[in-house]
Amino acid sequence: MLDTLKPGIRYEHRFVVPLSKTVPALYPESPEFVVMPEVFATGFLVGFLEWACIKAINPHLDWPREQTVGTHIDVSHEAATPPGLEVTATVELIAVEGRKLVFAVAAHDGVDRIARGRHERFVIDREKFDARVGAKWRGKT
Repeated sequence: MLDTLKPGIRYEHRFVVPLSKTVPALYPESPEFVVMPEVFATGFLVGFLEWACIKAINPHLDWPREQTVGTHIDVSHEAATPPGLEVTATVELIAVEGRKLVFAVAAHDGVDRIARGRHERFVIDREKFDARVGAKWRGKT
């Protein structure tokens, strides 16, 4: 982690919602999801917020050796967004506790606030992380 990784880092990320990020596309194997409305899926919204947090802090890491993984999310999904609208995520790093990073997150679709909450990420060394995951996999085979 670089010395510049400090609370106060803000980032705004924009994305036009495609049909492939709607509820029916979340789990196309699920007949229950397939018949649901074609609006931005909460699962994809969470990923979008994570993406914004990653983009906010990558310049402050020894990327790609250092990366971050999501460890906690507490986010509301307050309004439906149809495909074709642009969503904007606004994130701010509000705490650095060792390798744990805490963000305030929010999103808007140009009409409504669609999300707000908190997200936590953890800084990892990619090589060490991959070794632990590999050992876990080998233990199950």
